[in-house]
Amino acid sequence: MRPRAAVAAGGAIALVVTLGACSENTGEDTKVDNTRQQTGVIATDPKDSQGPAAEVSGAQKGGTFTIIRETPISHLDPQRTYSFAGLMANPLFSRYLTTWKDDGKGGLVLVGDLAETPGTNVNSDCKVWEFKIKDGVKFEDGSPITSKEIAYGIARSFNPDLAGGPTYVQEWLADSPEFDTKWDFKKNQTSLPPGLTTPDPKTLRFEFARARCDLPFAVSLPTSAPLKADKDTGVNLDQRPFSSGPYKVAKNQAGVQLTLDRNPHWDANTDPVRHQYPDQFVWSFGPTADAANNRVIADNGADQSAVAFNYVPSSLVAKVAQDAALKSRTILSPTPSANQLVINNQRVKDLKIRQALNYAIDRDGLIKAVGGQTVAQPMTTLMPSSTIGYEAFDAYPAGANGNVDKAKELLGGQTPELVLGVADNTGEQKIAIQLKGNLERAGFKITVRNIPDDAKLDEVKKKNNPWDLYIGNWAADWPSGASILPVLYDGRSIKAEGNSNSAFFNDPTINAEFDRILALEPTKQGPEWAKLDQKIMKEHAPVVPLYVDVAYLVHGSKAGGVFISSVFGYPSFVNAHVKK
Repeated sequence: MRPRAAVAAGGAIALVVTLGACSENTGEDTKVDNTRQQTGVIATDPKDSQGPAAEVSGAQKGGTFTIIRETPISHLDPQRTYSFAGLMANPLFSRYLTTWKDDGKGGLVLVGDLAETPGTNVNSDCKVWEFKIKDGVKFEDGSPITSKEIAYGIARSFNPDLAGGPTYVQEWLADSPEFDTKWDFKKNQTSLPPGLTTPDPKTLRFEFARARCDLPFAVSLPTSAPLKADKDTGVNLDQRPFSSGPYKVAKNQAGVQLTLDRNPHWDANTDPVRHQYPDQFVWSFGPTADAANNRVIADNGADQSAVAFNYVPSSLVAKVAQDAALKSRTILSPTPSANQLVINNQRVKDLKIRQALNYAIDRDGLIKAVGGQTVAQPMTTLMPSSTIGYEAFDAYPAGANGNVDKAKELLGGQTPELVLGVADNTGEQKIAIQLKGNLERAGFKITVRNIPDDAKLDEVKKKNNPWDLYIGNWAADWPSGASILPVLYDGRSIKAEGNSNSAFFNDPTINAEFDRILALEPTKQGPEWAKLDQKIMKEHAPVVPLYVDVAYLVHGSKAGGVFISSVFGYPSFVNAHVKK
């Protein structure tokens, strides 16, 4: 779980559509279709986890598929992968215990990837889980993947030299955030962390001190990618990961180009989601977002089978949206990357003031300030619509532009003086101007204080920070309220620094609800998270939900099978192919 780095970046279990399917393509009138609701389930039929993946209509083998991105991928080593680019690249050469079948239209099914199923809750208490490993799964050298190699991959994620990736499984096994001191990988490379065992080559077993009902979701992340111990090159694995997926690293020119060729030992019959259509994938690094998108728009040569990983920048939105010829080559999709006006509940203790802030917000004006409907869509809930069990509601219905009168009524003649902390980057400065004017019309007095951009994330996470309000952003690692609400609003996690709960909200009743819901089977949690979302907003209003990021993507005329990942909100390449 992590904040998203850029305002115009997008992940959602929402509808992926071409602009032509949304509305007439006239620039600012371009709409995102929010009418379909997400569905997310854990597969109960083992057949759902079997391969091969359903064939993509019209897809053929052959050709080179190019992905153009301004900056290099921070980590290729699966155990260190946590950037969105890395999470989209990794499935091409890495497989995990579980993975998501994603139809790109709101439907997700969690299935076994290397495992035969999404896992067995042995004692029905979420403390002991077992995964049976499929027959026929192999590494790029043709050697079999067994529970031993998957366990080793998880074990190496305890190595502090290999930091950067998700830490759920490590913390749960160690029953402590200080997992790398609880179990020292460097001293125990021939053993496994406590609680992780391999009873036989086909069985991987987890035993936890506490219920960990979200384990099937957590092992859909690259932490569970397998590795042979004799292929572990430590920090150098970033340069050339050892493949378990349909492609393998053929060449890696650091910061310039990553070339992936087919892995001849990948067996489609074992894989429920991936294909091996292109002969080659090429990640090309360097061009700015404008340059990358202009290349794809021009649609010449190799760029005909390319996609610009960086979304359409604001400078090109009008050009793309108004070009009818580009309708079939654009994707516009809401994502689960949620943005809030975070209220420091330690400083703003009056519930009526927090409620007044919610009534005052002019979401329409805010969305125009950040770039329009191809950048953002309004939200009024704590969880985005991508979340399993999501229910739409608005605890403070104020219309698109806010209800100034209702806000003033709640303030009862007060003029609260609040300090708004904002990063000194262009995006947040625009938001600050809009919010200041918006809130002052409703009776607040807002003082804007700048925070250095590279320090803001750390500073607002400090318990004694000096701001009343700040912009927050959150993108969940899997589409469950468990990956959102407890992380952001469990007051027991508040510490001196490094708080994800940057609202510093703490209510014993709500904390108890977190414990109750987290102890439920994942399939039963969804509706309970939706109820709790409403309870938190109606009774406490710890933040003001603002908007979800939108993904706006353009691809070449021969780039087929691309859709926006319903989990991460960036282009997925599991169905990618080169059109003839």
